[in-house]
Amino acid sequence: MVSVRVLYASEHHSTQEIADRIGERLRLNGHHVETRALRASSEGQRPLPGDALVLGSAVHDGAWLPAAEGFVRDNADRMGDRPTWMFSVGMAAALPGPLRRLAERTVQPRVAALVELVRPRDHGRFSGVIRREHLDRKGALLFRLLGCRYGDHRDWAAIDAWADGIARDLDA
Repeated sequence: MVSVRVLYASEHHSTQEIADRIGERLRLNGHHVETRALRASSEGQRPLPGDALVLGSAVHDGAWLPAAEGFVRDNADRMGDRPTWMFSVGMAAALPGPLRRLAERTVQPRVAALVELVRPRDHGRFSGVIRREHLDRKGALLFRLLGCRYGDHRDWAAIDAWADGIARDLDA
């Protein structure tokens, strides 16, 4: 049994629910899991607990949320000695066909910089939930003009498969 710390930053609870699901899948595969929200950069001063890390964040304006980005930057040098995975939660599945395919292939530079800094075993990219109240007036107008769809766009089967892959790696 491996001790896994799942850390996440979430603004509207979608990423939190994905992190909880990843943690539950790892538990089902026999691992000890602690799932916790990232809130302050002060965590960088303490030892990183757990034998393995899973780090995730919602992506807003092409970047991880500040708590997650700060955590990675403060702790990247201490992550190299343990297996680490990262996941990002965006809105690609809310976009219409051609824009969705483009978004799925596009790498956001700020997220890519964090991935390059940590060099995780894998970086999962998932879609989350987007509701009208998540956007300001200008964002909602642009969202509508682009033909995007509000709703829950999480692919639970893909999330489960990704988490099960982590469990297999930990067991190997």
